[in-house]
Order: sequence, then structure tokens, then C-alpha cells
Amino acid sequence: MKEAEIIFSLLIISVGIQAQTTDSLATERTLVMADSAATVTDTLRFTPFQRKMDALSRSKWFRATYLGVPLIAGGLIEKHQDSKFRRLRNDFMPRFHRDLDNYMQFSPAAVMLGLKAAGVKSRSSWGRMLVSDAFSVVLATSVVQGLKNSTHITRPDGSDNHSFPSGHTATAFISATMLSKEYGYLSPWVSVGAYSVATATGLMRVANNKHWLSDVMVGAGIGILSTNFGYWLADLIYKDKGLNVQETPEGWLGYRNPSFFGLYMGFNIPLSNFDVSEDVSYRSSTGTVLGAEGAYFFNKYIGVGGRATISNLQFIVNGNEAPDNTLDYYTFAAGPYFNLPLTPRWGFGTKLLASYTSYQSTNIGGVYVPRNAGWGFGTGFNIDYRVRKRLGIGVFLDYNVQPPHSRYSDEFMHTMTLGARAVIRF
Repeated sequence: MKEAEIIFSLLIISVGIQAQTTDSLATERTLVMADSAATVTDTLRFTPFQRKMDALSRSKWFRATYLGVPLIAGGLIEKHQDSKFRRLRNDFMPRFHRDLDNYMQFSPAAVMLGLKAAGVKSRSSWGRMLVSDAFSVVLATSVVQGLKNSTHITRPDGSDNHSFPSGHTATAFISATMLSKEYGYLSPWVSVGAYSVATATGLMRVANNKHWLSDVMVGAGIGILSTNFGYWLADLIYKDKGLNVQETPEGWLGYRNPSFFGLYMGFNIPLSNFDVSEDVSYRSSTGTVLGAEGAYFFNKYIGVGGRATISNLQFIVNGNEAPDNTLDYYTFAAGPYFNLPLTPRWGFGTKLLASYTSYQSTNIGGVYVPRNAGWGFGTGFNIDYRVRKRLGIGVFLDYNVQPPHSRYSDEFMHTMTLGARAVIRF
């Protein structure tokens, strides 16, 4: 059984962009000062450890790299498991093909330019914004094209050998980061909406069979980092000239209600054999899982929620993985969720879920196993980080007890799911 790796996964479900204008720069500075005063007052309630953790999260370099670096690192780690996620795509949407991603990659930038042309005040003047964006595009294009021409990774559909990394995804996340930087101060939903569209673009590249998941993850990381450093270079040149809105870290977030909804993805690690009958069983290798998870919390600590996922496992026949012998299944789970806030940005959670699993029919070494369904349960723990007031990321390790697939076996299946989630906080 191969060792499973953590995927720092990509961000969220598509939501609309909501913008609201402010009266004047003086008003913004007053609000920032008031927020800073509240931060100082509330920070006095922290333990030394909590103050250190929160200070790290608010530092300039952390805010420039906390998304891009994990995405690139996760993509490089996940590259060894690309074929497993492609198998999940081929099992559930083998004929999917849409051209929408060719246009979606530019949509956050189009919104940014539209708002700017309409006179909505942005972070930067026209000149400063265009220079920042030019630096960002040049940096990203240089890295993406350099890697494409040096790695020669074949696309999943075999069309050429310029798969790694995804240029469409890099462009989408450049656009999203630009929009977030210029207009994110208006509302947290601006950033959420921008990155949602960028994420949908990357996932469509995988669904269209044009890229491996690792291509998309690394492309997203390059897009975010390039834009952050592009703006940093422009800031060195322009300093305070042409800066309409000071970019400041979010102030005191408070121990807010941790309700969330978002994307759930990772690896299934089998802990038991697959029993066809009392006399016949097979081992299975690491599989993949993709779905959505959410919970509503009544207070800081207790809530109720659930998740819906599609998963697969690949069987080992005669000592080798059998690509044509996979087990696909749907799982729906619900139950209580628990959260322990460590700092305003970091939290530890767990849950206890009842689950219903529906297995598809499969063929293992020439033995046909019909579809089946049944009840099980699961638990697990997660560590979450609040990127923004409405945006969070986290890693999890879940343990699941699943009903037997074969009607001729009464042995439950045990799996561990290791992965990451990106969520909208509400």
C-alpha cells in the first residue's frame, strides 16, 4: 500500500461577487485605526502562545506565501498519485468537455477592470495597478512556460507534452489575486468570489482531461505567488504614490461561530481487505475522495452538519494494482461537529457521523460483485486556519467504518481519509 500524501487543496464553490463603496479615504483610515484599537484591547486577553500565533498570521511575508507555497508543495507531492484522481474523473465523467474554462480564467480581471472603469476606487491608481499587473503576468508567464518547456509532461489526453503546470489555472489565480488586492477591502465576498471562479477554472481543466491535478495545484500556487511578488515590486517603485487604499491585515477576528461549507478532497487509505465472500478477499491500494462538507454551529463549540462524497479504491490482483478493477461508491454522512478554538485564526475540530454508503457494481479478477448499500459510521479530527473572515483552509484525518460491499460477506470495511478542505465561513 502506498503512503498517502496530504493535498493542500484548492478553493471553494462558486459564489457571486458583492461590492460596496466607501465614502472617503479619511473614513477608511478612521475605520482601520478603530479596528487596530480593538485589536490591541482584545489581544490583551491572549496567552503568549496565542499572541505569537496571531502575530505570525498577520505578518506580511506569511500573507504573501500562505496559499501559494502550500499549493505548490502539495502539487509536487500529489504528482505521484495523479493517475488515481484521473481514475475518479474517468469513472464518473469520462465524456465531459466544456470550453468555458477558456473564458473563466480572465473573468476576475475583467471584473476588476470594469469596476475601475466605472470609477469604483481601488487600491491603486491606473498606472500603479497596470504596472503591478504587468510584473505579475511576466513573472508567472516566465515560470509557467519555463517549466512547460523543461519538464515535458504529457497531458492526460495525450495531445502534447506541455501539461505541467496549468497555464489556464495560473492565469485564473493571477486574475483572482489582482481583483482581491484591488477591491478585496470592499467586502470579504470579493475575494471569496474571485478565488471561487479561479478554482472552478482549475477543476474544469481536470474534468476536461487537459491537466493532471498536480498541474492545477502548482499553476494556482504560481499564479498567487507571482501576483503577490508583482505587487511587491511595484510597491518598491511607487512607495506611497498612487496608493488609494492602504493594504492592512484584517484586525481582530474574534472567536466567531465556526460554521462552514466547502470542498473536501483527499486520499482513502484502506485498513482492511475487501471480502467477496468468507473464502475470497482482496487487498486494495490507496484511492481518492472528492466532495463537499459543511456544518452549522450553534456556538463556538457545538454544531451539526454532514458531507457528501464520491470515492474509489483500486484492487490489488496477483500482487499488482489492477487499473480496470476499481470500486466506486457514494457516501452521505451527518451528525454532530465539535470545535475547540486555539486562537482567533486556528482551531481544532472533531465529529461523530452516521453514514450511508452506496457501492457501484465492480469486477475483481473476473468475479462480478453487484451493487449494494448500507449504513456505517465515522469520526476524525481536523486543524483549520482562517485565512480571512469568510475564507478558511484546513487538513483532516477521518476514520470510516463502511458496510460490506458484497452481499456474501458480513465484514465491514475500514478506511482512513487523509486530505484537505477549503471552506466559506458564515
